[in-house]
Amino acid sequence: MTQAKSNFNGNDILHGDIGATLKRMTIPMIFGMITLMTFNLVDTFFISMLGTEPLAAISFTFPVTFTVISLAIGLGIGTSAVIAKALGSNLLEEAKFDAAVAIIISACFVSMLSLLGFTFVDEIFILLGASPVVMPFIHDYMSVWFIGSILLITPMIGNSVLRASGDTKTPSLIMALGGLVNAVLDPILIFGLGPIEPMGVKGAAVASVLSWSLGVSIILYLLIVKKRLISLSAKYASFFAVAQKILKIGLPAAGANMLTPLAMAVMTAVIASYGPEAVAAFGVGSRIESIASLVVLALSMTLPPFISQNFGAKHYQRVRDAYTHTLKFVLGFQFFVYILLVLSAYYISHTFGNEPAVVETIQLFIYIMPLGYGLQGVIILTNSSFNALHKPMNALMLSIIRLFVFYVPIAYLGSQLAGLPGLFAGAALGNLFTAVIAYNWFKKAIDEIVQSELQKEA
Repeated sequence: MTQAKSNFNGNDILHGDIGATLKRMTIPMIFGMITLMTFNLVDTFFISMLGTEPLAAISFTFPVTFTVISLAIGLGIGTSAVIAKALGSNLLEEAKFDAAVAIIISACFVSMLSLLGFTFVDEIFILLGASPVVMPFIHDYMSVWFIGSILLITPMIGNSVLRASGDTKTPSLIMALGGLVNAVLDPILIFGLGPIEPMGVKGAAVASVLSWSLGVSIILYLLIVKKRLISLSAKYASFFAVAQKILKIGLPAAGANMLTPLAMAVMTAVIASYGPEAVAAFGVGSRIESIASLVVLALSMTLPPFISQNFGAKHYQRVRDAYTHTLKFVLGFQFFVYILLVLSAYYISHTFGNEPAVVETIQLFIYIMPLGYGLQGVIILTNSSFNALHKPMNALMLSIIRLFVFYVPIAYLGSQLAGLPGLFAGAALGNLFTAVIAYNWFKKAIDEIVQSELQKEA
Protein backbone atom coordinates (compact mmCIF):
# COMPACT_ATOMS: atom_id res chain seq x y z
CA MET A 1 0.00 0.00 0.00
CA THR A 2 1.52 3.33 -0.99
CA GLN A 3 0.27 6.86 -0.69
CA ALA A 4 1.43 10.27 -1.74
CA LYS A 5 4.60 11.43 -0.05
CA SER A 6 3.76 13.18 3.21
CA ASN A 7 4.78 16.68 4.21
CA PHE A 8 6.09 15.50 7.57
CA ASN A 9 9.66 16.21 8.63
CA GLY A 10 10.70 12.67 7.87
CA ASN A 11 13.30 13.37 5.18
CA ASP A 12 16.03 14.33 7.66
CA ILE A 13 15.04 11.47 9.93
CA LEU A 14 15.45 8.91 7.16
CA HIS A 15 18.39 10.36 5.26
CA GLY A 16 20.03 13.25 7.16
CA ASP A 17 23.08 13.23 9.40
CA ILE A 18 22.12 11.26 12.53
CA GLY A 19 23.77 13.51 15.09
CA ALA A 20 22.54 16.74 13.50
CA THR A 21 18.99 15.40 13.12
CA LEU A 22 18.73 14.19 16.71
CA LYS A 23 20.20 17.48 17.89
CA ARG A 24 17.62 19.43 15.89
CA MET A 25 14.82 17.32 17.33
CA THR A 26 16.09 17.24 20.91
CA ILE A 27 17.10 20.85 21.63
CA PRO A 28 13.51 22.19 21.45
CA MET A 29 12.40 19.38 23.76
CA ILE A 30 15.16 20.26 26.24
CA PHE A 31 14.04 23.88 26.21
CA GLY A 32 10.43 22.91 26.84
CA MET A 33 11.32 20.47 29.59
CA ILE A 34 13.71 22.90 31.31
CA THR A 35 10.93 25.46 31.40
CA LEU A 36 8.31 22.99 32.58
CA MET A 37 10.47 21.34 35.24
CA THR A 38 11.78 24.67 36.51
CA PHE A 39 8.20 25.76 37.03
CA ASN A 40 7.55 22.44 38.81
CA LEU A 41 10.39 23.28 41.19
CA VAL A 42 8.76 26.66 41.72
CA ASP A 43 5.61 24.74 42.60
CA THR A 44 7.56 22.70 45.16
CA PHE A 45 9.12 25.89 46.55
CA PHE A 46 5.76 27.54 47.16
CA ILE A 47 4.37 24.41 48.82
CA SER A 48 7.49 24.17 51.02
CA MET A 49 6.60 27.63 52.36
CA LEU A 50 3.45 26.08 53.86
CA GLY A 51 5.55 23.83 56.11
CA THR A 52 7.02 20.33 56.35
CA GLU A 53 3.65 18.50 56.54
CA PRO A 54 2.23 19.95 53.29
CA LEU A 55 5.55 19.27 51.54
CA ALA A 56 5.57 15.70 52.85
CA ALA A 57 1.95 15.30 51.68
CA ILE A 58 2.87 16.33 48.15
CA SER A 59 5.81 13.91 48.28
CA PHE A 60 3.37 11.10 49.11
CA THR A 61 1.29 12.02 46.03
CA PHE A 62 4.19 11.56 43.58
CA PRO A 63 3.87 7.77 43.17
CA VAL A 64 0.09 8.06 42.69
CA THR A 65 0.04 10.97 40.27
CA PHE A 66 2.93 9.45 38.36
CA THR A 67 0.94 6.22 37.98
CA VAL A 68 -1.73 8.10 36.02
CA ILE A 69 0.91 10.05 34.12
CA SER A 70 2.75 6.80 33.37
CA LEU A 71 -0.38 5.39 31.73
CA ALA A 72 -0.56 8.51 29.58
CA ILE A 73 3.15 8.26 28.76
CA GLY A 74 2.82 4.59 27.83
CA LEU A 75 -0.11 5.24 25.53
CA GLY A 76 1.86 8.12 24.04
CA ILE A 77 4.74 5.72 23.37
CA GLY A 78 2.37 3.36 21.58
CA THR A 79 0.94 6.25 19.60
CA SER A 80 4.35 7.54 18.57
CA ALA A 81 5.68 4.10 17.59
CA VAL A 82 2.67 3.23 15.43
CA ILE A 83 2.43 6.62 13.72
CA ALA A 84 6.19 6.99 13.14
CA LYS A 85 6.43 3.55 11.57
CA ALA A 86 3.49 4.36 9.29
CA LEU A 87 5.19 7.59 8.25
CA GLY A 88 8.47 5.78 7.64
CA SER A 89 6.51 3.48 5.32
CA ASN A 90 4.95 6.59 3.67
CA LEU A 91 1.36 5.88 4.85
CA LEU A 92 0.15 9.39 5.76
CA GLU A 93 -3.62 8.83 5.88
CA GLU A 94 -3.21 5.72 7.98
CA ALA A 95 -1.06 7.74 10.41
CA LYS A 96 -3.78 10.41 10.72
CA PHE A 97 -6.44 7.85 11.59
CA ASP A 98 -4.08 6.21 14.09
CA ALA A 99 -3.69 9.61 15.80
CA ALA A 100 -7.45 10.13 16.17
CA VAL A 101 -7.97 6.67 17.65
CA ALA A 102 -5.07 7.18 20.07
CA ILE A 103 -6.56 10.37 21.53
CA ILE A 104 -9.96 8.74 22.10
CA ILE A 105 -8.79 5.52 23.73
CA SER A 106 -6.22 7.32 25.88
CA ALA A 107 -8.87 9.62 27.35
CA CYS A 108 -11.01 6.57 28.21
CA PHE A 109 -8.20 4.69 29.96
CA VAL A 110 -7.00 7.66 32.03
CA SER A 111 -10.57 8.45 33.09
CA MET A 112 -11.04 4.92 34.41
CA LEU A 113 -7.75 4.92 36.33
CA SER A 114 -8.43 8.33 37.87
CA LEU A 115 -11.91 7.23 38.95
CA LEU A 116 -10.38 4.27 40.78
CA GLY A 117 -7.85 6.55 42.46
CA PHE A 118 -10.53 9.03 43.52
CA THR A 119 -12.69 6.24 44.96
CA PHE A 120 -9.93 4.57 47.00
CA VAL A 121 -7.83 7.61 47.93
CA ASP A 122 -7.76 6.83 51.67
CA GLU A 123 -6.79 3.21 51.22
CA ILE A 124 -4.03 4.07 48.75
CA PHE A 125 -2.26 6.65 50.90
CA ILE A 126 -2.62 4.75 54.15
CA LEU A 127 -0.92 1.85 52.37
CA LEU A 128 1.89 4.23 51.35
CA GLY A 129 2.44 5.07 55.01
CA ALA A 130 0.85 8.53 55.14
CA SER A 131 0.17 9.63 58.72
CA PRO A 132 -3.09 11.22 59.93
CA VAL A 133 -1.25 14.55 60.12
CA VAL A 134 -0.63 14.73 56.36
CA MET A 135 -3.86 13.06 55.15
CA PRO A 136 -5.94 16.30 55.10
CA PHE A 137 -3.36 17.92 52.82
CA ILE A 138 -3.37 14.85 50.57
CA HIS A 139 -7.17 15.01 50.34
CA ASP A 140 -7.08 18.69 49.41
CA TYR A 141 -4.61 18.09 46.60
CA MET A 142 -5.78 14.76 45.16
CA SER A 143 -9.52 15.53 45.17
CA VAL A 144 -8.84 18.19 42.53
CA TRP A 145 -6.02 16.39 40.73
CA PHE A 146 -7.98 13.19 40.04
CA ILE A 147 -10.99 15.06 38.67
CA GLY A 148 -8.86 17.23 36.40
CA SER A 149 -6.47 14.51 35.20
CA ILE A 150 -8.63 13.81 32.12
CA LEU A 151 -7.41 17.19 30.84
CA LEU A 152 -3.80 16.00 31.14
CA ILE A 153 -3.99 13.18 28.59
CA THR A 154 -5.00 15.03 25.39
CA PRO A 155 -1.98 17.38 25.28
CA MET A 156 0.34 14.45 26.06
CA ILE A 157 -1.02 12.25 23.26
CA GLY A 158 -1.25 15.19 20.88
CA ASN A 159 2.39 16.00 21.53
CA SER A 160 3.27 12.36 20.79
CA VAL A 161 1.59 12.72 17.40
CA LEU A 162 3.64 15.83 16.66
CA ARG A 163 6.91 14.20 17.78
CA ALA A 164 6.22 11.12 15.66
CA SER A 165 6.13 13.40 12.64
CA GLY A 166 9.48 14.93 13.56
CA ASP A 167 8.04 18.17 14.99
CA THR A 168 9.53 18.61 18.45
CA LYS A 169 9.45 22.41 18.55
CA THR A 170 5.67 22.73 18.90
CA PRO A 171 5.38 20.23 21.80
CA SER A 172 8.18 22.03 23.62
CA LEU A 173 6.37 25.35 23.32
CA ILE A 174 3.13 23.81 24.58
CA MET A 175 4.94 22.32 27.59
CA ALA A 176 6.66 25.61 28.35
CA LEU A 177 3.42 27.59 28.14
CA GLY A 178 1.62 25.12 30.42
CA GLY A 179 4.44 25.32 32.97
CA LEU A 180 4.42 29.12 32.86
CA VAL A 181 0.68 29.32 33.46
CA ASN A 182 0.98 26.86 36.33
CA ALA A 183 3.83 28.81 37.94
CA VAL A 184 1.97 32.12 37.68
CA LEU A 185 -1.22 30.69 39.16
CA ASP A 186 0.51 28.80 41.99
CA PRO A 187 1.25 31.68 44.40
CA ILE A 188 -2.09 33.34 43.61
CA LEU A 189 -4.16 30.24 44.39
CA ILE A 190 -1.97 28.84 47.20
CA PHE A 191 -1.62 32.07 49.22
CA GLY A 192 -4.51 34.12 47.83
CA LEU A 193 -4.53 37.50 46.11
CA GLY A 194 -7.18 40.20 46.42
CA PRO A 195 -10.63 38.59 46.28
CA ILE A 196 -9.09 35.11 45.79
CA GLU A 197 -9.04 33.26 49.11
CA PRO A 198 -5.93 31.21 50.05
CA MET A 199 -6.42 27.58 49.04
CA GLY A 200 -3.19 26.02 50.35
CA VAL A 201 -2.09 22.80 48.65
CA LYS A 202 -5.46 22.59 46.87
CA GLY A 203 -4.49 25.76 45.04
CA ALA A 204 -1.46 23.99 43.54
CA ALA A 205 -3.75 21.29 42.12
CA VAL A 206 -6.22 23.85 40.75
CA ALA A 207 -3.34 25.69 39.05
CA SER A 208 -2.26 22.44 37.36
CA VAL A 209 -5.78 21.68 36.11
CA LEU A 210 -6.19 25.18 34.66
CA SER A 211 -2.86 24.89 32.82
CA TRP A 212 -3.93 21.50 31.40
CA SER A 213 -7.19 23.05 30.17
CA LEU A 214 -5.21 25.56 28.16
CA GLY A 215 -3.09 22.74 26.73
CA VAL A 216 -6.19 20.84 25.57
CA SER A 217 -7.49 23.87 23.67
CA ILE A 218 -4.16 24.51 21.96
CA ILE A 219 -3.37 20.92 20.95
CA LEU A 220 -6.84 20.25 19.53
CA TYR A 221 -6.66 23.43 17.47
CA LEU A 222 -3.25 22.46 16.11
CA LEU A 223 -4.12 18.86 15.30
CA ILE A 224 -7.58 19.44 13.84
CA VAL A 225 -7.50 22.91 12.29
CA LYS A 226 -3.96 24.11 11.62
CA LYS A 227 -1.87 21.01 10.90
CA ARG A 228 -4.67 18.54 10.04
CA LEU A 229 -2.81 15.63 11.55
CA ILE A 230 -5.82 13.61 12.67
CA SER A 231 -8.70 12.06 10.74
CA LEU A 232 -11.60 9.80 11.66
CA SER A 233 -11.82 8.35 8.16
CA ALA A 234 -11.68 4.57 8.52
CA LYS A 235 -10.67 3.96 4.92
CA TYR A 236 -7.62 1.83 5.74
CA ALA A 237 -8.55 0.15 9.03
CA SER A 238 -11.33 -0.15 11.61
CA PHE A 239 -11.29 1.77 14.90
CA PHE A 240 -10.80 -1.40 16.94
CA ALA A 241 -8.02 -2.71 14.69
CA VAL A 242 -6.06 0.50 15.16
CA ALA A 243 -6.84 0.57 18.90
CA GLN A 244 -5.47 -2.96 19.19
CA LYS A 245 -2.33 -1.95 17.31
CA ILE A 246 -1.71 1.02 19.61
CA LEU A 247 -2.56 -0.85 22.81
CA LYS A 248 -0.29 -3.76 21.84
CA ILE A 249 2.60 -1.37 22.40
CA GLY A 250 0.95 1.22 24.63
CA LEU A 251 -0.29 -1.04 27.44
CA PRO A 252 3.03 -2.87 28.02
CA ALA A 253 4.76 0.52 27.79
CA ALA A 254 2.28 1.94 30.29
CA GLY A 255 2.83 -1.09 32.51
CA ALA A 256 6.57 -0.54 32.36
CA ASN A 257 6.13 3.13 33.24
CA MET A 258 3.74 2.30 36.07
CA LEU A 259 6.40 0.10 37.64
CA THR A 260 8.42 3.25 38.34
CA PRO A 261 5.85 4.86 40.66
CA LEU A 262 5.25 1.45 42.23
CA ALA A 263 8.95 1.26 43.01
CA MET A 264 8.82 4.87 44.22
CA ALA A 265 5.95 3.92 46.50
CA VAL A 266 8.03 1.12 48.03
CA MET A 267 10.99 3.47 48.40
CA THR A 268 8.75 6.12 49.96
CA ALA A 269 7.37 3.58 52.43
CA VAL A 270 10.92 2.59 53.41
CA ILE A 271 12.00 6.22 53.74
CA ALA A 272 8.87 7.04 55.77
CA SER A 273 10.36 4.97 58.59
CA TYR A 274 13.01 7.71 58.93
CA GLY A 275 10.35 10.38 59.57
CA PRO A 276 8.45 13.09 57.63
CA GLU A 277 11.63 15.13 57.20
CA ALA A 278 13.21 12.30 55.21
CA VAL A 279 10.06 11.94 53.06
CA ALA A 280 10.01 15.67 52.39
CA ALA A 281 13.69 15.61 51.40
CA PHE A 282 13.15 12.59 49.14
CA GLY A 283 10.31 14.45 47.41
CA VAL A 284 12.64 17.38 46.75
CA GLY A 285 15.30 14.94 45.54
CA SER A 286 12.83 13.42 43.09
CA ARG A 287 12.16 16.85 41.59
CA ILE A 288 15.91 17.49 41.39
CA GLU A 289 16.30 14.15 39.59
CA SER A 290 13.75 15.25 37.01
CA ILE A 291 15.74 18.39 36.28
CA ALA A 292 19.10 16.56 36.28
CA SER A 293 17.77 13.95 33.85
CA LEU A 294 15.95 16.31 31.51
CA VAL A 295 18.32 15.70 28.58
CA VAL A 296 17.74 11.95 28.94
CA LEU A 297 13.99 12.50 29.14
CA ALA A 298 14.09 14.73 26.06
CA LEU A 299 16.06 12.11 24.14
CA SER A 300 13.58 9.44 25.25
CA MET A 301 10.95 11.44 23.35
CA THR A 302 13.01 12.17 20.23
CA LEU A 303 15.06 9.00 19.76
CA PRO A 304 12.01 6.66 19.43
CA PRO A 305 10.42 8.51 16.47
CA PHE A 306 13.82 8.49 14.78
CA ILE A 307 14.20 4.75 15.37
CA SER A 308 10.58 3.94 14.43
CA GLN A 309 10.70 5.82 11.14
CA ASN A 310 14.00 4.21 10.17
CA PHE A 311 12.65 0.85 11.33
CA GLY A 312 9.66 1.32 9.02
CA ALA A 313 12.01 2.27 6.17
CA LYS A 314 14.32 -0.70 7.00
CA HIS A 315 17.33 1.54 7.64
CA TYR A 316 18.69 -0.72 10.37
CA GLN A 317 22.24 0.61 10.46
CA ARG A 318 20.89 4.09 11.21
CA VAL A 319 18.97 2.56 14.11
CA ARG A 320 22.19 1.02 15.50
CA ASP A 321 24.23 4.19 15.06
CA ALA A 322 21.60 6.46 16.62
CA TYR A 323 21.28 4.21 19.67
CA THR A 324 25.03 3.84 20.26
CA HIS A 325 25.92 7.50 19.75
CA THR A 326 23.10 8.63 22.01
CA LEU A 327 24.20 6.40 24.89
CA LYS A 328 27.80 7.63 24.68
CA PHE A 329 26.62 11.22 24.84
CA VAL A 330 24.30 10.58 27.79
CA LEU A 331 26.98 8.89 29.92
CA GLY A 332 29.36 11.80 29.47
CA PHE A 333 26.74 14.49 29.92
CA GLN A 334 25.25 13.01 33.09
CA PHE A 335 28.66 12.81 34.76
CA PHE A 336 29.05 16.54 34.07
CA VAL A 337 25.62 17.12 35.64
CA TYR A 338 26.70 15.16 38.74
CA ILE A 339 29.68 17.47 39.25
CA LEU A 340 27.43 20.54 38.98
CA LEU A 341 24.96 19.12 41.48
CA VAL A 342 27.66 18.33 44.04
CA LEU A 343 29.03 21.86 43.73
CA SER A 344 25.52 23.28 44.20
CA ALA A 345 24.36 20.92 46.96
CA TYR A 346 24.57 23.51 49.75
CA TYR A 347 22.51 26.11 47.92
CA ILE A 348 19.92 23.61 46.65
CA SER A 349 19.35 22.04 50.06
CA HIS A 350 18.96 25.37 51.84
CA THR A 351 16.57 26.65 49.19
CA PHE A 352 14.09 23.79 49.59
CA GLY A 353 14.69 22.73 53.18
CA ASN A 354 13.31 24.60 56.19
CA GLU A 355 14.63 22.22 58.86
CA PRO A 356 18.18 20.93 59.46
CA ALA A 357 17.16 17.28 59.02
CA VAL A 358 15.57 18.04 55.64
CA VAL A 359 18.62 20.03 54.50
CA GLU A 360 21.00 17.26 55.53
CA THR A 361 19.03 14.54 53.73
CA ILE A 362 18.74 16.59 50.52
CA GLN A 363 22.52 16.99 50.50
CA LEU A 364 23.01 13.27 51.12
CA PHE A 365 20.69 12.50 48.19
CA ILE A 366 22.67 14.81 45.88
CA TYR A 367 26.05 13.34 46.84
CA ILE A 368 25.03 9.76 46.03
CA MET A 369 21.99 9.27 43.79
CA PRO A 370 23.06 11.34 40.73
CA LEU A 371 26.11 9.07 40.32
CA GLY A 372 23.73 6.59 38.71
CA TYR A 373 21.84 9.01 36.44
CA GLY A 374 23.98 8.28 33.37
CA LEU A 375 23.40 4.55 33.82
CA GLN A 376 19.72 5.23 34.40
CA GLY A 377 19.78 7.11 31.10
CA VAL A 378 21.07 4.01 29.33
CA ILE A 379 18.15 2.04 30.76
CA ILE A 380 15.53 4.66 29.88
CA LEU A 381 16.76 5.06 26.29
CA THR A 382 17.03 1.31 25.77
CA ASN A 383 13.50 0.92 27.07
CA SER A 384 12.12 3.56 24.71
CA SER A 385 14.14 2.12 21.81
CA PHE A 386 12.59 -1.31 22.37
CA ASN A 387 9.15 0.27 22.11
CA ALA A 388 10.23 2.06 18.94
CA LEU A 389 11.11 -1.33 17.44
CA HIS A 390 7.62 -2.57 18.39
CA LYS A 391 9.08 -4.84 21.09
CA PRO A 392 7.10 -3.62 24.11
CA MET A 393 7.47 -6.86 26.09
CA ASN A 394 11.25 -6.46 26.02
CA ALA A 395 10.81 -2.98 27.45
CA LEU A 396 8.42 -4.24 30.12
CA MET A 397 10.79 -7.04 31.15
CA LEU A 398 13.70 -4.61 31.30
CA SER A 399 11.71 -2.37 33.66
CA ILE A 400 10.83 -5.33 35.88
CA ILE A 401 14.47 -6.41 36.01
CA ARG A 402 15.67 -2.92 36.83
CA LEU A 403 13.17 -2.08 39.55
CA PHE A 404 12.41 -5.37 41.25
CA VAL A 405 15.53 -7.46 40.67
CA PHE A 406 18.16 -4.75 41.24
CA TYR A 407 16.99 -1.20 42.14
CA VAL A 408 14.54 -1.72 45.02
CA PRO A 409 16.05 -4.91 46.53
CA ILE A 410 19.61 -3.54 46.60
CA ALA A 411 18.39 -0.17 47.91
CA TYR A 412 16.45 -1.91 50.68
CA LEU A 413 19.45 -4.09 51.56
CA GLY A 414 21.60 -0.96 51.65
CA SER A 415 19.14 0.74 54.02
CA GLN A 416 19.33 -2.22 56.38
CA LEU A 417 23.13 -2.15 56.35
CA ALA A 418 23.83 1.58 56.35
CA GLY A 419 20.60 3.58 56.73
CA LEU A 420 19.74 6.30 54.22
CA PRO A 421 23.27 6.46 52.72
CA GLY A 422 23.08 2.72 52.05
CA LEU A 423 19.64 3.07 50.49
CA PHE A 424 20.80 5.76 48.04
CA ALA A 425 24.02 3.88 47.21
CA GLY A 426 22.09 0.66 46.63
CA ALA A 427 19.76 2.40 44.18
CA ALA A 428 22.73 3.71 42.18
CA LEU A 429 24.35 0.26 42.12
CA GLY A 430 21.10 -1.26 40.86
CA ASN A 431 21.22 1.09 37.87
CA LEU A 432 24.74 -0.13 37.03
CA PHE A 433 23.74 -3.79 36.83
CA THR A 434 20.64 -3.06 34.75
CA ALA A 435 22.44 -0.77 32.30
CA VAL A 436 24.88 -3.55 31.34
CA ILE A 437 21.99 -5.94 30.67
CA ALA A 438 20.02 -3.31 28.73
CA TYR A 439 22.85 -2.44 26.32
CA ASN A 440 23.65 -6.03 25.41
CA TRP A 441 19.98 -6.98 25.08
CA PHE A 442 19.22 -4.18 22.60
CA LYS A 443 22.24 -4.96 20.43
CA LYS A 444 21.11 -8.58 20.28
CA ALA A 445 17.53 -7.56 19.41
CA ILE A 446 18.50 -5.41 16.43
CA ASP A 447 20.82 -8.15 15.15
CA GLU A 448 17.89 -10.60 15.29
CA ILE A 449 15.68 -8.19 13.32
CA VAL A 450 18.31 -7.83 10.59
CA GLN A 451 18.85 -11.59 10.44
CA SER A 452 15.09 -12.17 10.13
CA GLU A 453 14.88 -9.65 7.29
CA LEU A 454 17.74 -11.32 5.46
CA GLN A 455 16.01 -14.69 5.76
CA LYS A 456 12.83 -13.23 4.24
CA GLU A 457 14.78 -11.91 1.28
CA ALA A 458 16.66 -15.19 0.74
